[in-house]
Amino acid sequence: MDGYVARKGNRWYAVIYHGLDPVTGREQRTWHAAGTDRDAAERLARKLAKEAVGREDGNRSLTFGAYLTRRWLPAKKIQLAPTTFHGYERIVHLHVLPSLGAINIRRLTPDHLESLYTSKLSPADGSRPLSRKTVLEIHGVIRGALSDALLRGIVNRNVASIAARPTIRNVPPVEPRAWDETQLRAFLQAAAGHRLYAAFRLSAATGMRRSEVLGLKWTDVDWTTSTISVDRGLVVVGYEREVTRCKTASSRRQIELDPTTLAMLATWRDWQQSCAVCPTDAGPEWLFPADDGGATHPHAFSQAFDRIVRRAGLPPTRLHDLRHTHASLLIKHGVPLKVVSERLGHAKASFTMDTYQHVMPGMQADAARTYERIVTTHTASTARPASTGSAW
Repeated sequence: MDGYVARKGNRWYAVIYHGLDPVTGREQRTWHAAGTDRDAAERLARKLAKEAVGREDGNRSLTFGAYLTRRWLPAKKIQLAPTTFHGYERIVHLHVLPSLGAINIRRLTPDHLESLYTSKLSPADGSRPLSRKTVLEIHGVIRGALSDALLRGIVNRNVASIAARPTIRNVPPVEPRAWDETQLRAFLQAAAGHRLYAAFRLSAATGMRRSEVLGLKWTDVDWTTSTISVDRGLVVVGYEREVTRCKTASSRRQIELDPTTLAMLATWRDWQQSCAVCPTDAGPEWLFPADDGGATHPHAFSQAFDRIVRRAGLPPTRLHDLRHTHASLLIKHGVPLKVVSERLGHAKASFTMDTYQHVMPGMQADAARTYERIVTTHTASTARPASTGSAW
């Protein structure tokens, strides 16, 4: 790294030459004002050049693993939500470091990344392959890390932008699974008597996400307007419970409750208040508390759901599919798409339509029959006897 001085007018500058830009081929220099004294400018130039060489030497021996764990992840922890950061950290430690951690970051090539992706999609050791979607997520983390390294001048190019990887087109979409009316009733009957029955019933009645249901407090229920406010979520970060705020304005919403669900919540509240495990003198805080008075752990909620589904002999499904069941049944029974979208907390009704388009074919047939009835009735009421003369 070279440093020298240059004069503009009556002021001196320390100039550091960084070599050629790997993309444009142009020379790269940084100018640092040093006042009117040439000697001071020369001292500053020597100092800055020495510091730059030190940084260059540090980057020259930097491994990809050291960069990820000592620089990139600590910086991301400041920017990201805890759940997102935990996901990044898990991908780095579980999938990236074992294969690429020891490679010098400047010697990382597209071939290295492609070999990693291939080994995850088709493991040679007979282990379970990862889905294309998961491999695409691994690629996204690597690409993001190398983009930051490029901006910081640690590498000259982002090799992840060149490497072949799974694309969105060849990642098979996950079709939402939903129960029909009979199956939903069977589940609710099987869940009756369970400590978390009220939570399952509320999930089915509102389409709320697991985190949203478990993040509810009694102060979120408005008995006057028969609504429940969704403003926070309870998530898992390294198996620890953590309360977060809903991310978007559309996810922070009020949901109207039907009278039966509202009455069920009132009964559930009365039982909690009469229970000896109330955490405070004022009564319970969480809508669905654990035995210790804190919020129910999301994993325990999902595991309880799975056990009830198995005992009831219902088709295997996820807890999240109660949300899909709520939406699918409403759409099938003619509730406007905009209303369903608002209940689910989607930003746009178009997203709701894309997600639940599998429900539409039956609705299309209903619409065709409705049109037929309208036209047939109108035609019959306005029909006139045929004229004996020709209109031509």
